[in-house]
Amino acid sequence: MLYQEKLIEEPFSKYKVMKFLEDKLDRAGLASVDIQRTPLVTRITLEVANPARIIGKKGRLINELTDTIKKEFKIENPQISVVEVRNQFLEPRMVGKRAAKYIEMGKKVRAVLHYMLREVIKAGALGAEIVAAGKIGAKGARAKSLRVQAGYIPKAGEPVRQIKVAHINANTRSGVIGVLVRIVPPGTVFPDKQTKKVVLPKVIESAGSVERGEAR
Repeated sequence: MLYQEKLIEEPFSKYKVMKFLEDKLDRAGLASVDIQRTPLVTRITLEVANPARIIGKKGRLINELTDTIKKEFKIENPQISVVEVRNQFLEPRMVGKRAAKYIEMGKKVRAVLHYMLREVIKAGALGAEIVAAGKIGAKGARAKSLRVQAGYIPKAGEPVRQIKVAHINANTRSGVIGVLVRIVPPGTVFPDKQTKKVVLPKVIESAGSVERGEAR
C-alpha cells in the first residue's frame, strides 16, 4: 500500500471499528473508544458505565469482540481493556444519550438542556455547550435549534483538540432532533487562556430536575 493510501485508510479503519463498538456496546453505557496502534499491538480502550456487562462471564464477551475485530476489520493482535467511567456527566456521549432519552419521553427540550448543562458544570467541567437542532415542538413545526453554554469553549485552533464531543439523535413523533454536546474536562489547560470558575446564569442554576419532573 502506498504511503498516501495508508494515511487515508488508517483513520477510516479506526472509524469503522469505533462505530462497530458503539453499536455493539450501546446498552452497556459506552462513553468513549480510544484506539492506539503500535508496531506490535492495537490497544483499544473502552470507557463504560458498567464494565461487568461488557467483560461478561470469564471474559467471554471481550474475547468475542477481539475475534470479530481481528477477522472483520483485519486488525492484527487487538487488545481490549475496559475502564469504568468516573462521572457520567463529564462524558459527552452519555450526556447526549441521557438528554435524547428525556426528549423522547416528551420533556421540554429547553428544560432538558438547562438541567443537563447544570449537572455537567456541577461535575467540574470548565466549559460546556449543548445544542439541540431539529423539529422542536409540535408535529409540523419548523426546524430550529436551541443552544446553551457555560464556561470557555474554544471554537478554532489547537485548543479544540482538548474538547470532548459527541452527537446523539433523539427520535420523536415530530422528527429527529440532534443533540450536540461539547465538554471541556476538569484540569484542561489552555496556553492562551486562564480558566476561571464557571458561573452559571440564574436560569440554569435554578433549573429543576428533569428526572423528578421539576424542570421548567
